[in-house]
Amino acid sequence: MVATGLFLASLIALTLGNPVTRRAMTVHESRSEVPEGFVKQGSAPADTVLNMRIALKQFDPAGLEDALMAVSTPGNARFGKHLTKDQVEAFVAPTKDTVDAVTAFFEENGISTKTASPAGDWLSFSVPISKANELFDADFNVFKHEDTGSESIVTMAYSVPSDLTQHIELVHPTISFNNPFGVAPTFSIPAKPLASATNLTSDAVPASCSSTITPACIQALYGVPTTPATVKSNTLGVAGFIDQFANDADLKSFLTKLRTDIPSSTTFTTQTLDGGSNPQTLSEAGLEADLDTQYTVGIATGVPVIFISAGEQNKDNLGGFLDMINFLLAESAPPQVLTTSYGQNENTVSSSLANSLCNAYMQLGARGTSILFSSGDGGVAGSQTTRCTTFLPTFPSGCPFMTSVGATTGVPETSATFSSGGFSNIFKQPTYQSAAVSAYLTKLGNTNAGKFTPTGRAFPDIAAQGENVEIVNAGETGLVAGTSCSSPIFASIIALINDRLAAAGKAPLGFLNPFLYGAAASTFTDITTGNNPGCNTNGFPAEAGWDPVTGLGTPNFAKLLAAAQAL
Repeated sequence: MVATGLFLASLIALTLGNPVTRRAMTVHESRSEVPEGFVKQGSAPADTVLNMRIALKQFDPAGLEDALMAVSTPGNARFGKHLTKDQVEAFVAPTKDTVDAVTAFFEENGISTKTASPAGDWLSFSVPISKANELFDADFNVFKHEDTGSESIVTMAYSVPSDLTQHIELVHPTISFNNPFGVAPTFSIPAKPLASATNLTSDAVPASCSSTITPACIQALYGVPTTPATVKSNTLGVAGFIDQFANDADLKSFLTKLRTDIPSSTTFTTQTLDGGSNPQTLSEAGLEADLDTQYTVGIATGVPVIFISAGEQNKDNLGGFLDMINFLLAESAPPQVLTTSYGQNENTVSSSLANSLCNAYMQLGARGTSILFSSGDGGVAGSQTTRCTTFLPTFPSGCPFMTSVGATTGVPETSATFSSGGFSNIFKQPTYQSAAVSAYLTKLGNTNAGKFTPTGRAFPDIAAQGENVEIVNAGETGLVAGTSCSSPIFASIIALINDRLAAAGKAPLGFLNPFLYGAAASTFTDITTGNNPGCNTNGFPAEAGWDPVTGLGTPNFAKLLAAAQAL
């Protein structure tokens, strides 16, 4: 260990000592404003080592998008004919000229790079901040978030050699801020006993579901069957971050209480990356991880669930988000459904970084994976509630290549006030949703004019229950709230539909949105009441048809399955 440390120190010293090879430089990315809540603390320490990534220009991202839409759009001759790993990488891999030109620049400056993605479109390297400042004409400073204490090392602009602009997509971390709101959903333990799963029927929603949501409530509300899945190759992935660990004992207690019809020993498998783990000490049980695994194992009856735990050794400066997707892209058989209950405000992420991560979701979608994210819990304020003057969309919900899930509450269902929704300031509105969104904007009129971008990608796409959801955490039974409840619930429904399709010899649904806004649009239960306040406004109102609170509405399993089987 001592020898290794000395060797690393000598390498850093050598890097510091090598002068930067000067070339004509061009500003590549910049930002004019600091996101609300962050305050500049001063220059970042010169000897702090940055673990950096550089995204190279991909060979044919437009071609991949065309292929994704073809295999995902009902009625297209290529529908359901998902791409192989090699086919996707052929679109994504940078040209040899690009790789050679960029690596030559780093070699000139005494820096070695490593490939950081399966297709070779990301490179990684580590340099002290002093070297990064020289290399990219940058000025890295420390910014602190006033409410959470989270710190980000950010430069407001950086440059790359002018002759490399055609080869470089972005350098990271540079102008993007860390997510300051890496927190789990709220948890409360009611004074009175929670509802049990007795005296429930499949054709009526019990009165108890108005105050406590259980798997039986989801089954009754959405018609979700309890018949077990049969195709073991059809898997459901649950993304885990920030040391959120999924506890087997909590899951067993949950199933013993609320899914008495299946063995209480039913569990999930675990995959890890970035030094991730999943310790089973009860005190370490994560609220989010327990919620996500309990409402996938507990709803997607018989579907193999995989808990994918990203550790703190990530070097992507995105909390493991980029590493997670590259980890799955490297697999020969990634899960057919992936649910993630994390995100951040879109204005903290550069447009280039957002596009690059979004394009990674496009790669996985083209291979047949349905990617779902919770839309966020701050209404139109994203992850905040009071400081904003214009609406704050969340990321990655603005990405057009994934499915964003909002939240409802109560029986009959209305929109949950915290359900984030709105319009991206980075991504343009995709054609698959243009008709539905246009109809909503016509009804909205001048309400909230100037506070959002009406031509942006609109979200959420659909919704599910997200309040008073019963779970077991660290041995305690209680209630949670947030769109982080909604995403695993809807993901479980898609996984069950994929099982029925696979049993009939059909492909999984893959990227969902062209299907949801097309052949499946009429299968949803429309939510027409409520709104999602924030930024000192009432936010957007829920309306008939699609709206930026609950999307197209909540699922009806039988109708959704029939629409999928008819494709």
